[in-house]
Amino acid sequence: MVINVFGAEQLCASCVNLPSAKDTAEWLQAALDRRYGPRIIVRYVDINGELTSEDAEFANRIHAEEFWYPLVVLNGQVIGEGNPKLKDIQQVIEREGIQAIV
Repeated sequence: MVINVFGAEQLCASCVNLPSAKDTAEWLQAALDRRYGPRIIVRYVDINGELTSEDAEFANRIHAEEFWYPLVVLNGQVIGEGNPKLKDIQQVIEREGIQAIV
């Protein structure tokens, strides 16, 4: 399972007191590793970098201010944005059939 965290190096104006998208991706990877083991990969996607066509779609929507970053996406579904909540992300993961190892 791959979870994408979209963002940019520069913090958004409303995100000044929040961690960067890259920091969020690293934090999320560590938290999910502890709960589910190495079955989930968290991939950071720089919305201003080289993008696949699927990544470009979400990046364009962020640039159009339809979404706030960090934007957390699983299987094309947005599961968190702005200040994503670990509990919400875990609920989606478990609905997808991955259970905690702890």
